[in-house]
Amino acid sequence: MDRAAKREMVSFLDEVFANSGSVVVTQYAGLTVAEMTELRRQMKQAGAKFKVIKNRLAKIALENVDRSVVAPLFTGPVGIAYGVDPVAAPKVLTEYVKKNEKLIIIGGLLGTSAMDQKGVEALAKMPSIEELRSKLLGCMLQPGTNLARVLNAPGNKLASQLNAPAQNLIGVFAAQKAKLEAAA
Repeated sequence: MDRAAKREMVSFLDEVFANSGSVVVTQYAGLTVAEMTELRRQMKQAGAKFKVIKNRLAKIALENVDRSVVAPLFTGPVGIAYGVDPVAAPKVLTEYVKKNEKLIIIGGLLGTSAMDQKGVEALAKMPSIEELRSKLLGCMLQPGTNLARVLNAPGNKLASQLNAPAQNLIGVFAAQKAKLEAAA
């Protein structure tokens, strides 16, 4: 890797460490190309990415964006999983680790705070941003829905009361018809 490529990689990592919702650091020793491809496919489906990086370049980028608190995690063959949604990458990784023990979650970065393996697993159990947004929207819409239901209730009751005599008359005619047919 020449100097220009290294500068470009450091610039890329600066952006990843500064702008991602979360970054999970893993060791991938022993994974085959097919297993790595499957992991990347699952990450892409969840809206996250997985990238193998050089430790020295990662440490430089961490110092550049003042996130050097996780620099000790970068030893050995390291890959990072990252995404805008802070929960997406940890969820995919924790599920993948259950199926493939070759991938090891070391820790991660959430904002400017470091996480250990248990912190990543706890983050994976949280609902995604989309789930939280939909729950919040449901809570915000609930009072309006209840108000509309209350306001429509008198009209519904009036319509059912006006319709009741006609329904009773139909019921009387049906009973009378049944009596006549039974007598015949």
